[in-house]
Amino acid sequence: MTRKRAAAGSVYSGGPVDQKIVTHTLAVLVDNQPGILSRVVGMFAGRGYNIESLTVAEVDAKANISRITVVTTGTPMIIEQIKNQLGRLIPVHKVSDLTAEGPHVERELLLVKIAGHGEHRVESLRIADIFRARVVDSTTESFVFEVTGSSEKLSAFINLMEPLGLVEVSRTGVVAISRGAGAIMKRGEAD
Repeated sequence: MTRKRAAAGSVYSGGPVDQKIVTHTLAVLVDNQPGILSRVVGMFAGRGYNIESLTVAEVDAKANISRITVVTTGTPMIIEQIKNQLGRLIPVHKVSDLTAEGPHVERELLLVKIAGHGEHRVESLRIADIFRARVVDSTTESFVFEVTGSSEKLSAFINLMEPLGLVEVSRTGVVAISRGAGAIMKRGEAD
């Protein structure tokens, strides 16, 4: 079989090549140990998978568990491969696809520095009020705003602030949790 035929979507290529690219948010519970983040990122890099956003923090000190939240893109087949590959890493306890499992809440934190005078300062404060942004630092020449919300909301805020003297942007990346009473893993319950 030629390479061209396999790429056209035969059974040997793993499915059609024209599948739609989707975005999924994955929550990965891991042992809190040195090197785990580099192993996860290495798995993505080694296979050419894309990471849109990545956050990690300890979520259970007693059980020594951290949660890695990864927003990634790919075809549905690629998303399944990513979940399977993550699940095979040794210090991984559980991989949950929050996008596929149902309703979930996603938030991101943004810090934006605006430098300007006169009308630009007034306009930046007005827009910040609309977005429920807080002023966390202020000088006679600049403001630093803190905004939380969806990635789309934060991107819209950045776009509106650009012509008003946007100097610097810092984003945390997406954190997410499923809605309802269920949990990926109850606290203190390591397998």
